Amino acid sequence: MAAAVVRGLGSALAKNLREIRIHVCQTSAASKGTRDFVEQHYVDLKRANADFPILVRECSGVEARLWARYDLGKERSVSLDNMSVDQVAQSLHTLVQAKP
Repeated sequence: MAAAVVRGLGSALAKNLREIRIHVCQTSAASKGTRDFVEQHYVDLKRANADFPILVRECSGVEARLWARYDLGKERSVSLDNMSVDQVAQSLHTLVQAKP
C-alpha cells in the first residue's frame, strides 16, 4: 500500500508544499516504521521530485515526526511514533493534500 501512495504522489509534492522534514531515531522501536519508510521509499520520492527538499534528520531519542512546510512559512506536523510503513505513507499523503 505504501508504494501505491508514493507512486500516487508522484511529482505532486511541490504543488502545495515547500519542504518535507522527517525526524527519526536511529535505534528506537517506535521509529522503526519511519526508518523502514525512508529506506524503502525515499529514493522513489526524490526521483519524482528532484528539486524538492526532502530532509531526513536522525537524532537519538527523538520522537518520529513528519513536518510539512507550506507557503509563507506555515508548518504542520504529525507524530509517526509506532506507525507502520503504510501508516507513514498515509500521513505523508494527508499532509500533501492538506491546505495550510
